[in-house]
Amino acid sequence: MSEDAVKKPSTLGKFLKTEAMLLIGSLFVGLVLLPVAVWFVGHAVFGAYEGAGYVEFYGMLSGKIRSGDAVAWFLVLSPWLVLQCLRLMALGWRTATKT
Repeated sequence: MSEDAVKKPSTLGKFLKTEAMLLIGSLFVGLVLLPVAVWFVGHAVFGAYEGAGYVEFYGMLSGKIRSGDAVAWFLVLSPWLVLQCLRLMALGWRTATKT
């Protein structure tokens, strides 16, 4: 094995690192920033939440996530799903312009 092969990370390694960072970043947005936005919009549109505030809302949401509620998981994973849809659209555009 040459020194260049040892020093250079593989293309697969770069790809997996990039995908892992995108997933971690999207999970951060879905678990931290998105619930705050949902609570603020819901509070502005519908009024006071049935609990005492954001802490109760986040507690209920995290309980649903832990219990495997599909809607809660969809909310958490929605930033990653939107990112993947945008990447697929960009790929479609690139391949359509080549032909």
